[in-house]
Amino acid sequence: MTNNTVNWNRALLEQWEAHWNNQVRPRLEGLTDDEYFWSPVGDAWSVRPRGASTAPVQGGTGDFIIEFAIPEPHPAPFTTIAWRLGHVIVGVLATRNATHFGAPAASYEDWTYAGTATEALAQLDRQVDVWLQGVRDLSPDDLVEPLGDKEPYPEAPMADLVLHINRELIHHLSEVCLLRDLYLHSNSGAVLE
Repeated sequence: MTNNTVNWNRALLEQWEAHWNNQVRPRLEGLTDDEYFWSPVGDAWSVRPRGASTAPVQGGTGDFIIEFAIPEPHPAPFTTIAWRLGHVIVGVLATRNATHFGAPAASYEDWTYAGTATEALAQLDRQVDVWLQGVRDLSPDDLVEPLGDKEPYPEAPMADLVLHINRELIHHLSEVCLLRDLYLHSNSGAVLE
């Protein structure tokens, strides 16, 4: 098989799409608000009602904000499922969807964060759909085109960004699934679907 016969777009797309459809998204079904906001430790960063946070930096335009700090402290605070989903929805997907695929502008500061697990999953589904469609529409030439000043590594090709986002999604959403397991085993009355 030569380089000309490999469908790199399909390979990049299937890496995430297969994981999303067969492992991650089914595992997120039934996420409750208790799980969404639960923290096994004190002083965790989360998504909180506006006015309820003491974090040094708070982003968001709606009734809920996301907590963070610049620069990030070391070690960084533990983060809840709500925070991790907010990071994936906005920082991993929505900003890239806006920059590369014509979606509306997005930033941590200007996002309306979800106040419920159901709303967060709807936001996640929407951003994943936009990302997957954007990747699906990339041509072989698009995949090797340098990212330019839209990203921190301007000389890197678009394929590198797709691989990076795949890693970010797999990494952070696996953390969310692990937190669901921890919640289940820490709360004997909890039942995951």
